[in-house]
Amino acid sequence: MKSYSSGPSTIPLLGVTIGDKFDEIAARYPENEALIVTHQNIRWTYQDLLHQVNECAKALMACGIEKGDRVGIWAPNRSEWTVLQFATAKVGVIMVNINPSYRMHEVKYALNQSECKLLVLAEKFKSSFYTQIIQGLAPEITKSPIGHLQSKELPALKLAVALTDHPPHGFLSWNNFMSKSSEIEVEKMKERQNSLSFDDPINIQYTSGTTGYPKGATLSHHNILNNGYFVARTMNFSSKDRLIIPVPLYHCFGMVMGNLGCMTHGATMIYPSEGFEPLAVLRTVEQEKATALFGVPTMFISELEHPEFANFNLKSLRTGIMAGSPCPIEVMKKVQSVMHMSEVQIAYGMTETSPVSTQTKMGTSLEKQVSTVGQVSPHIEVKIIDETTGLLVPVGVPGELCTRGYSVMLGYWNDPDKTKDAIDAARWMHTGDIAVMDDEGFISIVGRIKDMIIRGGENIYPREIEEFLYAYPKVSDVQVIGVPSIKYGEEVMAWIKAKDGVEITSEELTLFCKGQIAHFKVPKYFKFTDDFPMTVTGKIRKVEMREISTIELGLQDIEKF
Repeated sequence: MKSYSSGPSTIPLLGVTIGDKFDEIAARYPENEALIVTHQNIRWTYQDLLHQVNECAKALMACGIEKGDRVGIWAPNRSEWTVLQFATAKVGVIMVNINPSYRMHEVKYALNQSECKLLVLAEKFKSSFYTQIIQGLAPEITKSPIGHLQSKELPALKLAVALTDHPPHGFLSWNNFMSKSSEIEVEKMKERQNSLSFDDPINIQYTSGTTGYPKGATLSHHNILNNGYFVARTMNFSSKDRLIIPVPLYHCFGMVMGNLGCMTHGATMIYPSEGFEPLAVLRTVEQEKATALFGVPTMFISELEHPEFANFNLKSLRTGIMAGSPCPIEVMKKVQSVMHMSEVQIAYGMTETSPVSTQTKMGTSLEKQVSTVGQVSPHIEVKIIDETTGLLVPVGVPGELCTRGYSVMLGYWNDPDKTKDAIDAARWMHTGDIAVMDDEGFISIVGRIKDMIIRGGENIYPREIEEFLYAYPKVSDVQVIGVPSIKYGEEVMAWIKAKDGVEITSEELTLFCKGQIAHFKVPKYFKFTDDFPMTVTGKIRKVEMREISTIELGLQDIEKF
């Protein structure tokens, strides 16, 4: 039996644009709460949100933004983010998601590579002062007429809209931008909306590449609308569901699985804070009687271990999704029990596939829920291949996971070479993940091709060792990497985060491993830490961990073989 599976479905794909689907839902559920933003004190029904979206869409047109133009959004989770998401989709404008953690060099690259004509940006977030960064990149903004920026460093950018009532000189405030909607008749906006195809590109998301510049995954209405719809449908979503979205909107997890998943079912989107704050999540779940919660495993760990966790009533929760990185088994069990999320699911995917390709489903056994990333999603195919031959591997044998279907991106923006490297001639997206399929089609991710440790000819998958070490009572979290070795090529190293108030030694962990896992899998090195290097979406940056460890261990001069 070979490692191939397809997702049959009696439910057809949505053959509409995001804007048309939004209009349909707003007409069906006008009084349902659509968007709640706790930190902005916003509570909008679908009727309210539709009004905001239409005003924004007309404002974009008034600013000379044409179909196919790129508009950037550089901000944490706020109401304006969501308004812009749906407004750009209504008028055929490609929204460019800019990572909130980007600094000057990175934002310059994203704006220029996508040729953004307009940028909507927060004034600041955490330690980043966005308007100051743009002033540094484009000092001409202080002297240029608003809407007619001519910048040497940002040649495509013409207008910057700041999410503040009192923006710096040269920036337009959000309110003044929205007021421009009066210059465009509703009929003109509808005419533009009616000219769109669901296969049009509508979103560019820059992937957090570990080498070189980020790549702009270009997604269509069809890609992301359907992915959001089927992810939420697999969770049995309805117009009664209320979803807490603490993950960043700039990433597919927030804007597709969260926003579009809710919108396609008339459910409620809830943002508890600008960035992730565990206390804000717990408080908002109780206050809003949320039925669902999203997060990466590190977020759920922070919530479970918060000193005030026991003070909150979370019994309204039913479901949710954990994704972004492998979930420790014990964390999943606690989420199901003490957080009352009995129907919580694991989802797996990547930005280039809109994002979800596999998901656990209702009725799946506890063992499969906590040890796999589920089965193939509706209307999608997956296969696992030998990295060398490209042929299917037998069930139970590790290989590279590939996926095909409506969800595969159009390509990397203006980068046909990298697109060709990722998507083969038969339209299979090569994920770079090592996976194993069982005889029921359940898939387990055992590592990244680049993360796999090869020690003395033995292939070692970090996930297996991480799961084992996580079972040690004093361990809060663990990440395993390979570091250079003269004798073996690579040695195993574990970064360990201890639970609050306890200490762990390398000796006791080594003793815990001996006789329980193969000797070549026992870490030679341990590093005890309070935090792991990670992206803003909660993905662990193992490349950075290897770099740090190689330097700390004095192994820079050892070349791997």
